Amino acid sequence: MNKNLFKVTITIVLLLLSSQFKGVAQTEKEPYHLNLAQVLEIAMSESPTVKIAERGVLMKQYYKKEQIVGLFPDLSFAAGYNRTLKKQKMVMDFNGMSMEIEVGSSNSYNAGLNMQLPLVIPALWENLKLTQLDVELSLEKARASKLDLKNQIEKTFYTYLMLKESYDFLQKNYQNSEKNNKLINDKFDQGLVSEFEKMRSDVQLANQKPNLLSTKNGLELTEKLLKVLMGVDVNEPIIFDGELGAYEEAMLSKNSPAIADLSLNNNSDLKQLELGMDQLKQAKSLIVASTLPSLAMTGLYQYASLSNDFNFAEYNWFPYSMIGFSLQIPIVSWASTGYKLKQNNLSQQNLQDSRQTLEYSLWVNIYQAIDKMDLAKENYISTSETLKIAQKAYEIAQKQYDVGLATWLDLTNAEFALTSTQLQYLQSIHDYLSAQSDLNKIIGIN
Repeated sequence: MNKNLFKVTITIVLLLLSSQFKGVAQTEKEPYHLNLAQVLEIAMSESPTVKIAERGVLMKQYYKKEQIVGLFPDLSFAAGYNRTLKKQKMVMDFNGMSMEIEVGSSNSYNAGLNMQLPLVIPALWENLKLTQLDVELSLEKARASKLDLKNQIEKTFYTYLMLKESYDFLQKNYQNSEKNNKLINDKFDQGLVSEFEKMRSDVQLANQKPNLLSTKNGLELTEKLLKVLMGVDVNEPIIFDGELGAYEEAMLSKNSPAIADLSLNNNSDLKQLELGMDQLKQAKSLIVASTLPSLAMTGLYQYASLSNDFNFAEYNWFPYSMIGFSLQIPIVSWASTGYKLKQNNLSQQNLQDSRQTLEYSLWVNIYQAIDKMDLAKENYISTSETLKIAQKAYEIAQKQYDVGLATWLDLTNAEFALTSTQLQYLQSIHDYLSAQSDLNKIIGIN
């Protein structure tokens, strides 16, 4: 009976453990596939960089609304209490006799509403225009953040594809080297090859391992960097889909853009400098406006009561109201206005020179990007033809070596030429796409 009970207990425990293991397996996330377009779509909504830029725009918009509130009446409630510690005395002469009379009450109460409405406030009007420019600058900075993020993701994605395909090539070549090394070792055991040839094959196989591991580590780091740029967890199970060969047709079907067809009108850096120049001009208007007269309307409506005791139920409350205008004319401020205007003019000149320098630098970057695209395209055309020849040469060398018509050195040279050509082929496509992405960022293509 005890043995049966023990068996039943063990069975129940095993069933519970198996159900738990099944539950854990079911909760594991299935990896999902993403292409470049999907990666960019997720990044534009989840990336912290984009979120920070969008919050910056909202902050500027809220600040603008705060400034607009200043144009509306300012209404406030005010209340006060005064206790007279020593009343004033009046001395009056009655029929040659002086008489002292205390004036006022011991307690004084007042409560009511105060109102102020700006009528003519030039400085506030100009400051609103400056705030609007600040909002536009924040929007442009947000666009620049998205352009920069798009450029980083595209180049990182292309690097990922290049490393992935390079790793596949290197892994395949390493497997071929393992087969050749095994073949040479077998021949050495049979006395068909020298010990030197065996040692050279062993060394070549060992030398390929670090390069293979380095490429694998670079691939994993690039994958994590892509996830960071997207704004997702680096441990998220994502498989990035795509091949560099898929961009061959687009690369060959169109020529590099002509310089005459390109424009910097949408370049974000130049737009930010232009908005900065507009801000300086508006700040100059604000400096002048701060020296102009301002007019505001004020109003008051309150109740007041005076008493010598604290019998609130018997107090008499008397209303009091007034309306008036307040005019302010700055006088001494004109003394410093001239110096402020001179500083503003110098700042405008500095910004104008900075804009010109930046524009020249951007055109140089455009020339470099186009040159890189042309060079990469030429390298692709040459390496694509060389790759076919290298592949065929390696196959011939492999067959010749198998039948003893070629040396191990001939096979090694053919394998090295094939590997180098394959990597150059991938590098040429990667360089073209990266340069194209840089060019799109410079001219401001979203």
